[in-house]
Amino acid sequence: MKFIVKHEINGRLRIHVVQKRMTYTEADTLSWFLSNQKNVTDVKVYERTADAVICYVGDKEEVLNLLKQFSYENAILPEHVAAGSGRELNAVYQEKLVMKTVLHYGSKLFLPMPVRAVITSVKSVKYIWHGIRCLMHGKIEVPVLDATAISVSVFRRDYATAGSVMFLLGIGEIIEEWTHKKSVGDLARSMSLNVNKVWLKRDEQEILVRSSDIEPGDHVVIRMGNVIPFDGEVVTGEGMINQASLTGESLPVRRTVGQSVFAGTVLEEGEIEVLVKAVSGSTRFEKIVTMIEDSEKLKSSVEGKAEHLADRLVPYTLLGTGAVWLLTRNITKTLSVLMVDFSCALKLAMPITVLSAIREAGENNITVKGGKFLEAVADADTIVFDKTGTLTKATPTVKEIVAFSEYSENDLLRIAACLEEHFPHSMAKAVVDAAKERQLSHEEMHSKVEYVVAHGISSSIDDKKVLIGSSHFIFEDEGCTIPSEYQDRYDSLKPEYSHLYLAIEKQLVAVICIEDPLREEATEMVRDLKKAGIRKVVMMTGDSERTAAAIAKRVGVDEYYAEVLPEDKANFVEKEKAEGRKVIMIGDGINDSPALSAADAGIAISDGAEIAREIADITIAADDLREVVTLKLLANAMMKRIHKNYRNIVGINSGLILLGVTGIVQPTVSALLHNASTLMISLGSMKNLLDENKRTELE
Repeated sequence: MKFIVKHEINGRLRIHVVQKRMTYTEADTLSWFLSNQKNVTDVKVYERTADAVICYVGDKEEVLNLLKQFSYENAILPEHVAAGSGRELNAVYQEKLVMKTVLHYGSKLFLPMPVRAVITSVKSVKYIWHGIRCLMHGKIEVPVLDATAISVSVFRRDYATAGSVMFLLGIGEIIEEWTHKKSVGDLARSMSLNVNKVWLKRDEQEILVRSSDIEPGDHVVIRMGNVIPFDGEVVTGEGMINQASLTGESLPVRRTVGQSVFAGTVLEEGEIEVLVKAVSGSTRFEKIVTMIEDSEKLKSSVEGKAEHLADRLVPYTLLGTGAVWLLTRNITKTLSVLMVDFSCALKLAMPITVLSAIREAGENNITVKGGKFLEAVADADTIVFDKTGTLTKATPTVKEIVAFSEYSENDLLRIAACLEEHFPHSMAKAVVDAAKERQLSHEEMHSKVEYVVAHGISSSIDDKKVLIGSSHFIFEDEGCTIPSEYQDRYDSLKPEYSHLYLAIEKQLVAVICIEDPLREEATEMVRDLKKAGIRKVVMMTGDSERTAAAIAKRVGVDEYYAEVLPEDKANFVEKEKAEGRKVIMIGDGINDSPALSAADAGIAISDGAEIAREIADITIAADDLREVVTLKLLANAMMKRIHKNYRNIVGINSGLILLGVTGIVQPTVSALLHNASTLMISLGSMKNLLDENKRTELE
């Protein structure tokens, strides 16, 4: 690629790409390519000027060489990046705003008054018709008020006032539409598939391959708790599939041989083999956008209340207008009331505040599936944490393998890894990673694998039943025993580790000791959550009482519960809600899914089980739990801004009505000030809620 360096300082370059015109796709491609380079920390590409600003670390020559080697043809832009880019959307709406402003003020400067009067009269027809249609449906809502104000101004030949009202209403409509579409697009991208590897079935063998290598006609195996990555048809097995991401149905549906399954749905129960029919992800993105736009997911109750209140205020505004006319018989004072109403600002500012909060959450690596969930976080006073993979690190490691048989440690680890690699959980990943580190080959040597939620895995090897899981699963559910000669060894297991039990033919053969280190930020996060308004912090885990007590003491939770099952977590959440508390649940595993569904706001960790992320209302990145605090502060700030907007709208508009009735300001000025204040409040609602100053309020 040919380019010119326009400006440079240490760690920052501004270049100009030598080409006639840069398309949106080319700008996205260049931006994506540079942002994925390890020495590039930030990049902005401006398609209008074909410029790029690149922030980097290390040697400048490395960046220049990357740019020299770059070509649009060789840098293949991922489909989900291309489909979800907001670059073209932003450019289109920026142009709309500029054109509307230029045309409005340009006509005032260059067109004679008779021509402007005709243009204003023609434009007013749309608003007047909307008002008439509203009345025809038996409703007295905001369009009626807008139509009345505009039609009275046109009737009085006050074309300047009518034009200003329509201009500001049009600007507001563009801003609202822009913000809504951008928020919907961001939300849809965050919900798009991100399945990296799948189990390909070939010659009766299962091979773990990249999802990008799958082609139509291939057979893939999907097990319980996993997202179905492709559209296809079930050829073996049956399962219960959660299709909420596409249809909105909360209950799973049964799918068996010969029936279709769709990308993005989740297999809640069972195991199926799917004949792949389509591998493209673009239709998935389109389906999600449609679903979000057609649903009420984005609506919070405060948005609904604002719209409802706005519509309810319209008749009172009209009555107030009539009362002023009857008392004063002064058309100017009467119009001053008509030109000012509370409805526009209420209907415009509240949704923009909520959608902007969702956008800002995305900028902080937090995916929020709707405004009502942010409101639930703001109202929450109780938070429930799963332990493993949530309060503890998502990358536990195998520290020791204690044998209770003649099998070698490597053989025991090989067996465990062969079973565990099929299921998404941090403990399972630790076992698989340990086998890789020892370079142990653990190709498929077992029969069908059965996963028992929150308990363990059952299969058979060489016609021998093999079990791996919790002590409850191994000893109580399956009735396995400890060889008598190894009892002392069992009694001396180190309590600071989490234990995974492996049994063959009802006999314990190994205990895998896994270090489950506490996140460094966990204690600070709990303290900051309490400062942000959380009154009760609870930890729930399937681990032993001894392990749970130690973690709870270090973290500083108010309550903890050990050896709990998935239904126990969900029941606890329901009990807290029944007592009048607003509850947040945070987890990462399949066993957390019932509680995530039951909570007022369910939060999943981004690298946890796919079904947890699908069911959860909010997803946070796994890198730092302090994002939970950021989420709480953001939700609090959203509600604070909404209440502030209410006060400002009521105060400003009441003042304008008073000034108009007393004759201090003319209707034209009232209309201008009213619409200007509405626009300013709406623009203010688009600003980020959390800046560096606000983030320090906890420090």
